[in-house]
Amino acid sequence: MRHACETAVRTLPSGSQAQIAFFGGSFTAIPREDMVRLLKAAAPYVRSGAFSGIRVSTRPDAINHEVLDILKAYGVTTVELGAQSMDDTVLTRCRRGHTARQVEQAAGLIRSAGLSLGLQMMTGLPGDTDEGALRTARKLAALKPNEVRVYPTVVIEGSPLADEYRDGSYQPQTLSEAVELCARLLLFFEEEQGIPIIRLGLHAEDELRQHCLAGPWHPAFRELCESRIFREKAQKIFQECDETAVVLAVNPACVSRMVGHQRENLIAFMKDGYRVKVVADSEIAYGDIKWRGVGT
Repeated sequence: MRHACETAVRTLPSGSQAQIAFFGGSFTAIPREDMVRLLKAAAPYVRSGAFSGIRVSTRPDAINHEVLDILKAYGVTTVELGAQSMDDTVLTRCRRGHTARQVEQAAGLIRSAGLSLGLQMMTGLPGDTDEGALRTARKLAALKPNEVRVYPTVVIEGSPLADEYRDGSYQPQTLSEAVELCARLLLFFEEEQGIPIIRLGLHAEDELRQHCLAGPWHPAFRELCESRIFREKAQKIFQECDETAVVLAVNPACVSRMVGHQRENLIAFMKDGYRVKVVADSEIAYGDIKWRGVGT
């Protein structure tokens, strides 16, 4: 642990706001002595200012006042809860071992303790639907998290879900279905609720690539979702301007998203009878589109 922190300190740029993170499991559910040992090793780097804080992920049913007192004493600043769904039927079907009520209770305790709250949800879970996922999103937003992560469900070789996939009792989302739903979630959390989604889609790790059996995994999943949003915004502009050849301007950072992965947005526009030229304008806010007149 100390070796990892020392290595990170040497490589981080000056003034970095990096955090130490204990992820990949339920940190507060591991044996207490192991949890405290890891926190003790990390805490001096927070006190020295080398890191801005410690972030942990855990289960909703592994949070209580005692645990939170320990976390705060060692410099933990953010607790992320693996809520995954707020539908008890789905949680039971997935054998999560906690209830939606426990998510609400744990979230309240974390906020009352003065810690930053992160919530994680999944789409495409066994027994879930798009409307169910949107209901989960609304319930999670009501808990006032500081940030959210959204992960489409993928089937990993060797998991119980792989057996269900093979026997036909579970059908994962297609990539297109997941993109359409997660684009709606992105709009809901970030534009409607002002809650940032700090991760949308699974990390592009070699192990995931090797063992992903099925499901909507893509190395640039968030960009696909943002491109879908840009497409829908552009289609509204087409209806308003009543032209078939248009010039659309976006922030320079958004050009690739407006064009779409492998130019899929431009191709879709052409199929609908529109010729679109995309130009960059640094005066335009990220995510916005402006009509710049008729194209040729």
